[in-house]
Amino acid sequence: MSRKLRLLAATAMTLLATPTFAQTAAPTQAVEAEPFGPAAAFSFDALAEKAAELARAPYAATPATYDKVLEDVTYTEHWKIMFKQAKSLMVNDSPVQFFHLGTYFRQPVKIYDVQDGQAREVVYHRDYFDMPEDSPAMAMGDDAGFAGFRVMRPDFKTDWISFLGGSYFRTDGALHQYGQSARALALDTGLATPEEFPRFTEFYIEHPKEGSESLIVNALLDSPSVSGAYRIAMTNEDGKGQVMDVQSRLFFRDGVERLGVAPLTSMFWYSESNRFASADWRPEVHDTDGLMMISGTGEQIWRPLNNPDRVMASSFADQNPQGFGLMQRDRNFENYQDDGVQFHKRPSVWIEPTSDWGNGAVQLVELPTNDEVFDNIVAFWNPEQKPEAGTEMRFDYRMHWGVDAPVEMPLARTTATRIGEGGHPGNPRPLDQHKLLVEFTGEPLEGLGLDEGVEAHITLPKGAELVEEYTTPVQGKDDTWRVQFDIKTTLPTADLRVYLSDADGTPLTETWMGQIHPQQIAYWRQH
Repeated sequence: MSRKLRLLAATAMTLLATPTFAQTAAPTQAVEAEPFGPAAAFSFDALAEKAAELARAPYAATPATYDKVLEDVTYTEHWKIMFKQAKSLMVNDSPVQFFHLGTYFRQPVKIYDVQDGQAREVVYHRDYFDMPEDSPAMAMGDDAGFAGFRVMRPDFKTDWISFLGGSYFRTDGALHQYGQSARALALDTGLATPEEFPRFTEFYIEHPKEGSESLIVNALLDSPSVSGAYRIAMTNEDGKGQVMDVQSRLFFRDGVERLGVAPLTSMFWYSESNRFASADWRPEVHDTDGLMMISGTGEQIWRPLNNPDRVMASSFADQNPQGFGLMQRDRNFENYQDDGVQFHKRPSVWIEPTSDWGNGAVQLVELPTNDEVFDNIVAFWNPEQKPEAGTEMRFDYRMHWGVDAPVEMPLARTTATRIGEGGHPGNPRPLDQHKLLVEFTGEPLEGLGLDEGVEAHITLPKGAELVEEYTTPVQGKDDTWRVQFDIKTTLPTADLRVYLSDADGTPLTETWMGQIHPQQIAYWRQH
């Protein structure tokens, strides 16, 4: 089948191809195209220059014209408004559909169709949508605008990517289940000052060249501190997930204390490590269970996620990291027991820098939560150089949305983190003593016995004491070892580091870098 755009509505007098819309009638019957704005030349360089011009002027927020009406377009009312399949904008064989404005999406975005270097705005009309006669949105005129868009699979049954709200976007990964989200940029996340949320204000959806499998989305970003241009080339392959090549050009109106590049947002309520934190019926509830990193020197690191009792920010200094991402490693349905939201199918996202990122740190921000509806985890790259007013910065990277990180992992990796009461059964349990158990699984451990020199390396912070430690293979699992140890501490937070090596000191496992909050654990033990 030809990858060219199918033109369903075109005239001999039209110099530019009219954007294609899907059809639900007989194949020979064309659907009349909705009005489009005038054509204008488009390129990513031109979009970047537009962002630079915006940054040289005072910030002007996009007005929410129908603010009072949108108060009544609640979450429930919003999802009653359905986009008409016949109005889908066809990009190759990918149907693009638009989201209506609602209470949580009040500021409209502009959406452009780009063909052969020419952009034409898709003009909002109520006729794009099916909505109940009593919908509050019926009071909105044809100047309302769109909230965002999504890309459907060719059969129209499911979508595989959506852009909706702020600069958020997400895909359904390899297993067709939405989970964590990405953002274009995070500003001052996890600080005492309010976080700033940049938003995409304009989208330019490009029709790919002949033979290309990519769907290209260009986007204009704006906020009080920064304007920017993004170019995202996306491919979707069933069974393998999605790959996005991202180019970003950032222009700062003002300084930013904590700049978050390639930010990922997720939810972690509890797992086997902090099961005591919830009385929910399910064994585990989380979109992702850890932050994985490969440093610039090649060290593979696993940081299990926490649900702390206060906002916590962890920083992992590095230079030109090979990659990082929020992973859902536990793929066993039995560990979740939720056949509705399918936590075991949630996508992992891996960030792979494709330009020089220099010095900085992967940062992880964890917020307390008591429910699965709140995203409480954010991970991003924070460059060492803080942007100031007039600064221009560029970051390019590749995003992989799949089951696991698309990298070689020659070392055994962490498969469980367990935390419990210190001491021994049948004896008083000291409140300042905690037991940790870390499981590593992988080929380097296969067949190794207690007499073959496997050694645990445990690093504790000042103020923490190692009480006892046992390192043993797991019975019945030929490739799994456990490091079990007690620590005694009254620190509010303890950062720990563990890995296994052979007798010569050569690592057999990745580096586990865990963090516990003893006072929080003690509270749950008493309640």
